[in-house]
Amino acid sequence: MEKAFWTERWKRRDIGFHQPHVHEQLTRFWPTLNLPVASAVFVPLAGKSCDMVWLATQGHRVIGVELSDVAVREFFKDGGQTPEIRSEGPFDLYSAGPFNLYRGDFFETSADMVGDAVAVYDRAALIALPTDLRERYAKKLASIIPSSAVIFLVALEYPEHEMSGPPFSVPRAEVERLYGDTFDIQVLEARDGLDASGNLRRRGVSALQETAYVLRRR
Repeated sequence: MEKAFWTERWKRRDIGFHQPHVHEQLTRFWPTLNLPVASAVFVPLAGKSCDMVWLATQGHRVIGVELSDVAVREFFKDGGQTPEIRSEGPFDLYSAGPFNLYRGDFFETSADMVGDAVAVYDRAALIALPTDLRERYAKKLASIIPSSAVIFLVALEYPEHEMSGPPFSVPRAEVERLYGDTFDIQVLEARDGLDASGNLRRRGVSALQETAYVLRRR
């Protein structure tokens, strides 16, 4: 999948994948992680997710990486913030309040950028990537986050013949294959997500399971 696929979708406003509301599983399960107040959370492939705003209201600093400059600029505009912008290697860093968003390619992210993040929030990164990139993504993510950081992951599963992603179907077996050698994987909840995903229903999906996981490195 070429980088232009995502940047062009943002430019065309073809962003049915963007959710205008905070993810319900995030608000229910995140507090159970008992993370330190004022700690940092890393959000890969961040888009302009309002989940980042919710994380900030919980006292977190938010570090995000997003390919599209349109998404990053709109995130701050929607929040009424004017970010400071500076170059950081191959990235443009947008900073305002508790938010540091790096505009650039996730696969160029360094451990220094992630810093002391205590957790990763992945609701839209893994499922945005086709099979050939998911393994590369999982290995990269594991290599740049602190060994003590937990991963809060939300994945979707649906009959793959009914729709070509993104978002892609990532069943539990795939999560185990990608992360099982390094992380203990706990299923927090597996629920029917079709009613809340009108966009996927319109694309022909007849069944959808949405699963929230927490991953802890062994």
